[in-house]
Parts: sequence; structure tokens; C-alpha cells
Amino acid sequence: MTARGSHETGAGHAPGAPLRGRVAVVTGAARGIGEALARRLSAAGMAVALLGREEHTLRAAASALCGPTLCVEADVTDPEALDRAADEVAARLGAASVVVANAGVAAGGPFRLTDAGLWRRVVDVNLTGSANTARAFLPHLTRTRGYFLQVASTAAFGSAPLMSAYCASKAGAESFAQALRGEVEPDGIAVGIAYLHWTGTDMLTGLDDHPVLRALRAHQPDFARRVHSPEQVAEWLATGVARRATHVYAPPWLRWCQPLRPLFPVLVARAARRELRRTSAADLAAGTGVMGEGGRADWEAHRATLRSTTAPDRHPGEQPPPKP
Repeated sequence: MTARGSHETGAGHAPGAPLRGRVAVVTGAARGIGEALARRLSAAGMAVALLGREEHTLRAAASALCGPTLCVEADVTDPEALDRAADEVAARLGAASVVVANAGVAAGGPFRLTDAGLWRRVVDVNLTGSANTARAFLPHLTRTRGYFLQVASTAAFGSAPLMSAYCASKAGAESFAQALRGEVEPDGIAVGIAYLHWTGTDMLTGLDDHPVLRALRAHQPDFARRVHSPEQVAEWLATGVARRATHVYAPPWLRWCQPLRPLFPVLVARAARRELRRTSAADLAAGTGVMGEGGRADWEAHRATLRSTTAPDRHPGEQPPPKP
């Protein structure tokens, strides 16, 4: 853990107060949207705690911020690590007024070919990790009457073939945030859900490797196929944070999709069915596995942890090697 500067934030901040002088926590802050959002919130005058798995990359991201920062390497699937992180944030920066559950990973490929351990890992990071983050920092948000932002996805609108773990986890994260909102509102805590579409992170690079996903994107209107930079998405998210928004849409036109959500599973299934029929099994299997550099870093760190506590040549979820 490393810190730069110090900051104290107490319960005296009203919910509608500006961001300046308050404390934010962003998970998955080593790269991509999390890194861009940390920079944007720091520029708005917040002290920012960056949480993530990749210590070197996380430190580099923190060093680029202009205000007080704290860098904490933590796995969001480890409740004890998050509890320690919450204590460190309170001691070094003060109680958090904003917590952004952004950490996420993805795996692509047919369900039957995807390693069971990897499938669970995606759900653990994206869904359970969000719940762990909320649990660890709710005492902060209760004190500051703060704001919790759950980063979800349009994957929650209509599940895409070859992305079953990601879609299931993002739909679950959306549902979790909706349930949490009703519970914590009496404490003055606001809960927002951010819906992200195509964003130019390293995770997106793998999407075009899969014929069905490539076809689904190709069937969207021109404006819906546009890939937005992490910086632009961070700008939309930061605006939502400042407004304590119930819903944040990145891009903003996604708000008009909410009433149409019952149609999306049918439309996605129709386009996918057509593409699945014309694509060979070998092409569908191409690129099966974890997606993006950040996802690979998390998966390798997770496997290393498992190897230290289980048999060295196999981890839970892997099949035993074939007999000769």
C-alpha cells in the first residue's frame, strides 16, 4: 500500500456538496475505465484511493493523479483484503464519500469449452466482488451519506452467446445494486447503476475475435457500433457521480433503450442463431478463455494463489489430465 498526501472527510459534507475535498474509492483502477475515472475524479478535487490487482500498473496510475492518493493492491473477491483496504482509506484519506465498484473481467467462448474455474472467476469478480466492495465500505458511506456506483453493462439488457459468465454476472450486479438501493436509502446513501456499451479497453479487443459477437455488433445501427474511449466514458461516469445519479448511461442515448429491454433477448437470439448456423465449431472455439490484459493478470494471480494452497499441477475447476 502506498499513499501520497492526506485528507480528512467527515459527515459534515451534505449529499449535494461538490466533489472537491471529498474521498473516492475506485476498484479496478489499474487500467481502462477505472484508471480514467480515477484521473477524472482527482482532477475534480477528490482524494482518490485506487484499488486493483496489478501493483506496478496501479502505482503508475496513482502517480499520474494531481491530488492526494492511496494505492492499495487488493482482490475484490477477498473480503478480508477489502476490509483492510477500507481501514487504510479511513486512516490515510478519511471516510469515503464515493465508492465505484468498477472491477471486472470477462471470458469468451462456448460455455461447454470454458474452464469451469474461469467461468466462476468472472462471476466472483464482477458480482461477488461488487458485493464485497459495498460491504467493506458501507460504514464509510453511512458516515458520509455517500454514493455507491455499480458499473454494469448493456450485457444486462440482452445476453450474448459466447459471453455467458460476463452477461450473467453483469445482470446480477445490476440486480444487486437495485436491491441495495432500497436498503440503504434510509441511511442517506444513494446507489447508482452505470450502463456501459462498447468501450475501447483491452477487454474489447477480444470481442471481434468471436464470429457471433462480431456479427451481433455488425447488426447494430451505426451509432450503436461506435466505440467510446475510456476517457469519454469516465467523463460520463464522473458527471453521474457529481449528480448522485440513479442511472448513468455511457453513452447517454442508452437511456432510451430501457423501455425496449424486453425486446433485446429476442433480437439478440435471432441474430446469434443465424450466425451460429453459418460458423464452424473451430471458429466458435477460437479465442476461448479470459479476455484482455487486465483479465489475464487477474486470472494468473488467482491461479498462483490457488497453486499455493492446492495441488501444484491442478486447481479447482480444472479437469485432471487425460490418462495415457
